[in-house]
Amino acid sequence: MRESNLIQETWALVKKEVLIELRMKYAVSGMILYLVSSIFLGYITFSLGKASLNVPTWNVLFWVIMLFVATNSTAKSFVQESKGLLLYYYSIASPLSIILSKIIFNCMLMLFLMVFGFVIYSLLLGNIVADIPLFLLNLCVGAIGFSCTFTMISSIASKASNSGTLMAILGFPIIIPMLLLLIKISKFAIEGLDRSTVYDELTLLLAIIIIAISTSIILFPYLWRSN
Repeated sequence: MRESNLIQETWALVKKEVLIELRMKYAVSGMILYLVSSIFLGYITFSLGKASLNVPTWNVLFWVIMLFVATNSTAKSFVQESKGLLLYYYSIASPLSIILSKIIFNCMLMLFLMVFGFVIYSLLLGNIVADIPLFLLNLCVGAIGFSCTFTMISSIASKASNSGTLMAILGFPIIIPMLLLLIKISKFAIEGLDRSTVYDELTLLLAIIIIAISTSIILFPYLWRSN
């Protein structure tokens, strides 16, 4: 019975997040504009300038852009919520439903932005990926990883006055290893190497994501009670 209520609450909160995002069209448009502008800036720098765009640069530039997009799109989960709205959530839903709904919605949002960004990136800067399925799988894992990490960090940072600085400090130790693994897996996909060579990195990346999700589920109820 409790599991059924949890699923219903989580699903209702996810739908609420989607409806709010669709009504605030400027928010979605702003994220897409930021993404396209960043990619276009890279296109101007490397395609129209004198700099050369080799494989490592193509790979690193893509993930750096995705990292900044994730920071701007998912890190606002709790930081921009008013205290009145958080109090309303506190009265109608369980902490687990709230954190799961935020993670699921941010995963959906980041997956859309990453796939859309990859399409635009390929059109402007060329598609050099040999193993597309592996690269897309890496995008999905990266979207989940960024979403889980920044959602939890946002919930912690929302308790502090200087939330932006705190998010950078808390996110650095987790995001950097995750980003390095994503870049390494993408490198294997670009070069079209045998997929068995990527199992160790993919397993380690999934382990980091599982730890991030587990930490969110365990710690968020304690954070929520402090509201």
